[in-house]
Amino acid sequence: MSVAAAARVLVVEDDAKIAQLLLDYLRAEGLPAQAVADGAEALRRVSHERPSLILLDLMLPGLDGIGVCRAVRQFSDVPIIMLTARIDEVDRLLGLDTGADDYVCKPFSPREVMARVKAQLRRAEGRLTTQARPWQVDDDRLRIAWRGQWLNLTVLEFRLLRLMLGQPGRAFSRAQLLDSMHADDRDVSDRAIDSHVKNVRHKIQALDPDFDCIASIYGVGYCFDAPLRAE
Repeated sequence: MSVAAAARVLVVEDDAKIAQLLLDYLRAEGLPAQAVADGAEALRRVSHERPSLILLDLMLPGLDGIGVCRAVRQFSDVPIIMLTARIDEVDRLLGLDTGADDYVCKPFSPREVMARVKAQLRRAEGRLTTQARPWQVDDDRLRIAWRGQWLNLTVLEFRLLRLMLGQPGRAFSRAQLLDSMHADDRDVSDRAIDSHVKNVRHKIQALDPDFDCIASIYGVGYCFDAPLRAE
């Protein structure tokens, strides 16, 4: 089954004309889609209907897009593309505390939106076709098990790996990763992240030698990108 045949998109947009435009383009691409106009209804739909992707406007009545995104991330890793007319919000949208996968600035080209939707759906399909997740996260004790064995991680290494495991395939800059590791905003060189990543890689590969899952993204930073492979 193709991505298009299996996917369902939820459009969360309070501007009726924009919402209808997105619905028309999505359906023309063979993607079943529905629209809601407020954040509370969006959360209800996501929890009950489990869409394959969310197009989420930033400025919504009541609960705004960032609030919706944070709430969804408490229970789902569904791809979320944020729609915003505020260029100065881009860093915040893709910040560590939000969980958005991508963003599009208004006014936008519907074709660009469709291209981004397809890219996120392909990425999500790749995650679904991988083997069962080999990791287990214990947030209470700040530890992560790999194939049933607890990794000997420092607190900083736990925070780094925990962040990337939560959003496989997403590229994080060194600065973003350091922000998640050092909540007190201390002045630390972003190159220090390379050492932490190297240590985490070695600790995973000590248990699973063929599993190289932290990819370097040239000019950006790192992402957790588990390879497709059969057991």
